[in-house]
Amino acid sequence: MYTNYYFLGIGGIGMSAIARYFKFKGCAVGGYDRVRSMLVEELETEGIQVVYKTDVASIPETFLDKTQTLIIRTPAIPDDHEQLCYFRENGFQIKKRAEVLGDITRQGKSLCVAGTHGKTTTSTILAHLLYQSEIECNAFLGGISNNYNTNLLLSPNSNLIVVEADEFDRSFHQLSPYMAIITAADPDHLDIYGNAAGFREGFEHFTSLIQPGGALLMHKGLDITPRLAAGVKKYTYSENEGDFHAENITIKNGEIRFDFVTPNDTVKDLKLGVPVRINIENSIAAMAIAWLNGVSNNELRIGLSSYAGIYRRFNILVKNEHVVLVDDYAHHPTELHASIASIKALFPDKKITGVFQPHLYTRTRDFADGFAKELSQLDEIILLPIYPARELPIKGVSSEMLLDKIGNKHKMLCPKEDLVQLLASRNDEVIVTLGAGDIDAIVPKIKDMLVQKKWN
Repeated sequence: MYTNYYFLGIGGIGMSAIARYFKFKGCAVGGYDRVRSMLVEELETEGIQVVYKTDVASIPETFLDKTQTLIIRTPAIPDDHEQLCYFRENGFQIKKRAEVLGDITRQGKSLCVAGTHGKTTTSTILAHLLYQSEIECNAFLGGISNNYNTNLLLSPNSNLIVVEADEFDRSFHQLSPYMAIITAADPDHLDIYGNAAGFREGFEHFTSLIQPGGALLMHKGLDITPRLAAGVKKYTYSENEGDFHAENITIKNGEIRFDFVTPNDTVKDLKLGVPVRINIENSIAAMAIAWLNGVSNNELRIGLSSYAGIYRRFNILVKNEHVVLVDDYAHHPTELHASIASIKALFPDKKITGVFQPHLYTRTRDFADGFAKELSQLDEIILLPIYPARELPIKGVSSEMLLDKIGNKHKMLCPKEDLVQLLASRNDEVIVTLGAGDIDAIVPKIKDMLVQKKWN
């Protein structure tokens, strides 16, 4: 119906994947974003027009024909955004990202990965397992796959579509899963759902959307009562129990190996390509759905060992005789727990310094005690100011408030612009950068500084 697509917030990880999809389809694609990030620069090199000013005059003429142009917006764009107001007042069709993604996934069999944490890694492992097999797949990922250096995979030979099912703004209610995974359901986004019960109900509604003949794979022990349509099968998984689980786990010499147990058989001695403990469960979930869709045991073995991880998901960026730098997207207490536990297991005899940028005022307010508890497990913590994203400040909610709650005596605040200089003046052993805001823009500078630094 439309030949032109204009994205408000085109630099978002989910938005950029859809932009790339329509560009691949031969459509004219453009959009607005506030920041010229590395991802946005890549979109520009791919022939996508991006503007950085909010005024209407900045909109390229191509996208001013409302009969040919669909406007796609992210919830992070405020309702009073000048371009959004123009499109609304002039009768353009406007859809949220989730609506468009739902439309695309209904063109095939969608494999939707939901959960408070683990969904990006699990969906990326699943996409890799399928894509490198004879089954193949299409995938809209919530991160940049290190195997393919993109968040979009396309295969004309497959009708399977791997999708990260985001619970924010109830986006995943727009999807029509053929199969679904729920990795976790720890309450989050309480500004949207109100309370833990409302959050749980959101996931239960998501299970009702699974198509007859499909399947739900749910982490064992979750406080969710599925509402499955007739003909939908239910499976459970975890590290050590459930319909799909692991046995004979060994962690040594920087490798993780285990046996993968299915309802029918056992795949022996698999090697995990990214040796982080939490990835055992993530890979079990991914392998289960891949197995249910016909990926062979040998293809599972090859795919898992060749999985190279995701940008900003426990990436070890520097590792030499002086220092280790790890970067991780963790921005919820449960994710921090997994990340910090993993890094302590890998480097048990080294001092670990964490740099954390809190993400959103509401999340910091709602989970301050949880953040403080997990961050206190670090040997030292450096807090950056809160990254607000779409939010306005909340009185009394700040990094100073969070710092006061942290039990570790070795703690400090640091302005973002002073961080590289601060770390350059020290001789840290292991540094881990944590958070989902714009801390990723500083990480390459930290990496370059550590590589070039003359150590005492």
